[in-house]
Amino acid sequence: MSPKNAPSLKPVDQLTLTEARAEHDDLGREIAEHDRRYYEEDAPTVSDAEYDALRKRYEALEGMFPELKTTESLTQKVGSRASEKFAKVRHRVPMLSLANGFADEEVEEFVERIRRFLQWKADAPLVFTAEPKIDGLSLSIRYEKGRLVTAATRGDGAEGEDVTNNARTVGDIPHALKGSNIPDVFEVRGEVYLSHKDFAAINERQEAAGKPLFANPRNAAAGSLRQLDPKITASRPLCFFAYAWGEVSEMPASTQYGMMEALRGFGFKVNPLTRRCSSVAEMLEHYHAIETDRANLGYDIDGVVYKVDDLGLQQRLGFVSRSPRWALAHKFPAQKAVTVLEGIEINVGRTGSLNPIARLRPVTVGGVVVSNATLHNEDYIKGIGGNGEKIRGGVDIRIGDTVIINRAGDVIPKVLDVVLEKRPADARPYEFPTQCPACGSHAVREVNPRTGKEDAVRRCTGGLICPAQARERLKHFVSRNAFDIEGMGEQRIDEFYEEGLVQRPQDIFTLAERNARSLKRLENREGWGETSVRNLFAAIEARRSISLNRLIFALGIPHVGETSARLLARHFGTFEALREAARAAADPDSEAHAELTSIGGIGPVVAEAIIEFFKEGHNEEMLDALLAQVTAEPMEAPATVSSPVAGKTVVFTGSLEQMTREEAKAMAERLGAKVAGSVSKKTDLVVAGPGAGSKLAKAAELGVQVMDEDGWFALVGRG
Repeated sequence: MSPKNAPSLKPVDQLTLTEARAEHDDLGREIAEHDRRYYEEDAPTVSDAEYDALRKRYEALEGMFPELKTTESLTQKVGSRASEKFAKVRHRVPMLSLANGFADEEVEEFVERIRRFLQWKADAPLVFTAEPKIDGLSLSIRYEKGRLVTAATRGDGAEGEDVTNNARTVGDIPHALKGSNIPDVFEVRGEVYLSHKDFAAINERQEAAGKPLFANPRNAAAGSLRQLDPKITASRPLCFFAYAWGEVSEMPASTQYGMMEALRGFGFKVNPLTRRCSSVAEMLEHYHAIETDRANLGYDIDGVVYKVDDLGLQQRLGFVSRSPRWALAHKFPAQKAVTVLEGIEINVGRTGSLNPIARLRPVTVGGVVVSNATLHNEDYIKGIGGNGEKIRGGVDIRIGDTVIINRAGDVIPKVLDVVLEKRPADARPYEFPTQCPACGSHAVREVNPRTGKEDAVRRCTGGLICPAQARERLKHFVSRNAFDIEGMGEQRIDEFYEEGLVQRPQDIFTLAERNARSLKRLENREGWGETSVRNLFAAIEARRSISLNRLIFALGIPHVGETSARLLARHFGTFEALREAARAAADPDSEAHAELTSIGGIGPVVAEAIIEFFKEGHNEEMLDALLAQVTAEPMEAPATVSSPVAGKTVVFTGSLEQMTREEAKAMAERLGAKVAGSVSKKTDLVVAGPGAGSKLAKAAELGVQVMDEDGWFALVGRG
């Protein structure tokens, strides 16, 4: 669509959803190409006025049809997607996320969990640090011999973008570390952010230049650091607070607080509001003091982070899933607003789940315009909670209701409550569909055979014939923590699926070959160009080799998330080993079934989902075709694998007296071992405490080595 034709377009409020989606897609491609020419090539082909007309129409479509606004929407982005041009940097130590808490009681439980894990009494001294949680962009900066050598964004936690040249322009980031006793290798981690004052000044310049305004300081900081031209980054007064570290050749301190002081001595800014706290009461007092003064800080924060101060205890506590046991982000309360529920629409997920979405009269919550929110599931709309209890006093949610919504951090907003006294007289209870809106197949709520209870989620039974499921599975396949293919976002998947270019994962990797033979090549289409097509195909080629855990996660097996995918990848080592085990495990009495269900963290529900996935013939055909195009690389071994139990499968049984079961598992995994829940032929070692029963007998039957706790510590030390 050309801006010249804009006056003759049908008014937005007269469009159907189908018409709006088609125009939104066309506009998205056209605007993205203009952005590429402007930001990457510095060669715009339309005037600012014409560009603004396109943007205005695009935003109007999203305002009228909120479902068009996704994470891939251009209104959610700043400039062009620069990351295609950045090299990738693999983090030597993963950049993990933090567990969140929102209530004071969750902080008390966090501290109690640590004491239980360590088997410490309530009066044993336990010190924490507490510091503001900066709302910015995470960055890891590597110094060798005191000199800055690389800087990388968090990315997916394992791999980030190389922004070294841009990071060198940030005034708070020293090019060389100061002082003495500087480690040979020191990876400093922290947050890049913009002050409120500087953010306002940047937007004033953007407005004066006729350019789009940044939505908030966090987006502006992220967009500034990820610019292709370091001169643009240098023109924006980015700031940096250091608060953590990655790989360090020699630790300069033994406590969290001491490390912060060391960072300060090396030339970094550390947050002056960081405090040591010796009790939950002190932690909460500091949290509420920061919350009260939040508006006067001059920069955005969204909570307070607590960390166990003793680094030795941090090591003992270890990690669970993708976050450390020894830290908690105490987030500020969710921000709320009142608006009208104008409609309820059903989105079909990749597993066939029918997900209700509230279409809201647009309202601003915490500086963000919200026009849709989650309604969770069928029972939530009816006023029923997860255990069958009444929520909201049993009040249901109806179209036309005045509702209270909240938004905590960056999570999707949700409908919290109904203002019952404002309910319209003609409002009727919402009837949840029993047919899939995408394919017309029957939608059912399955009964869990173990509990006999009905599943909260209604699912489409159409499976592979359901286009909504197929699309969502493809979107999951290319998502950030799966194959992470640049340029293959949600809108692109929708476009390619509609045109029959990509309908199965393997189609992605034959796209370039088919395009070369096509009479309607991508580079000749409106909104495309040779550069954008070349970049897309290069991004696809870069993912022909992928880590095994990413491949497993990308398949979208029900109940198999990132953590389960890593556990499976680490246990089986290769995709073929997993595949063969899953096939054999279809026999519930087989050794393979026992092995699959014994993997620590893989319960019977996950195991059954894996078995069912590999039993499906269509999935096997897809896998054969996909593996002809891509190679799954084994997961990188943990850094601490030089131990007598590295690579061995260990089972702990009985009453452990010198450590908790959780601590034993964490220690074994830290030493490179695999921890299983039951004994099988593949078990290498059983550590038995008093009261060990059937597992000990099974170990004797199979001839597996058995030792007590003293033997374990003699073998591995105190880890």
